[in-house]
Amino acid sequence: MTLDLPRYTLNDGHSLPVIGFGTYPLRGQDGVEAMVHALEAGYQLLDSAVNYGNEEEVGEAVRRSGLAREDVRVTTKIPGRHHEYDLAIESVEESLRRMRFDYLDLVLIHWPNPAVGKYGEAWRALVELRKRGVVRSIGVSNFTEQHLRAVIEDSGVTPAVNQIELHPYFPQQQMLGVHADLGIQTEAWSPLGKRSAPFADPPVAEPAERYGVTPAQVILRWQLQRGSLPLPKSATPQRQLQNLDLFGFELTHAEVDAITALARPDGRLFGGDPDTHEEM
Repeated sequence: MTLDLPRYTLNDGHSLPVIGFGTYPLRGQDGVEAMVHALEAGYQLLDSAVNYGNEEEVGEAVRRSGLAREDVRVTTKIPGRHHEYDLAIESVEESLRRMRFDYLDLVLIHWPNPAVGKYGEAWRALVELRKRGVVRSIGVSNFTEQHLRAVIEDSGVTPAVNQIELHPYFPQQQMLGVHADLGIQTEAWSPLGKRSAPFADPPVAEPAERYGVTPAQVILRWQLQRGSLPLPKSATPQRQLQNLDLFGFELTHAEVDAITALARPDGRLFGGDPDTHEEM
């Protein structure tokens, strides 16, 4: 199925559908089948990473879906152990070989790893790969405002995307403002909040009942209305369809604000801090 999904235009002129499909931890043939189901349901963006260990499955799913390569946006991410310039180049080249693609639509730096201090090298490598045409868009993940401004000042190139943890208990108001100021598209990992998803909280449950949708649909709609690109994950075909069915209702401003107000000091799913966390 090919849906006419709305799209976000990135600062480099390319575009992404307003919702994507998270592929972690889908692996093996079951993982391929889950991704094929997602593509058949209408998803047009698959989000992967070297550290997910499923790039081969992503490539296989795209080929098995029957969709043209140019109709699917594929993302991968450079791990921390590949932040040196030459290693970052090799990392992306290896991803292309594993997926059996000629190009990637979006490549991100998975974490800044500031304790190592080489994310600037990885960013310059991505800028070079974009010049070569093997990567269409380049971005980052889990970067703070300080990390974003550092790579922009160093390279003169602004990331097209910053993929961050964002859900009702951790709504990232400050980073949304930073991204808007810099012209960076926000992507949301764990957009529902994983096991701590606030499905029963009144600001989510009441609109779900009012509009005849699921609590997950309410949260994903909240993501869209805040300008975020959510990446929900599900291996269940029915839930994949539900998570994509977000365009037949609209939350009021008051409903959006009430969900945002669920923010909690302990709301982060990952207990570390991008300023100190090291990811390999």
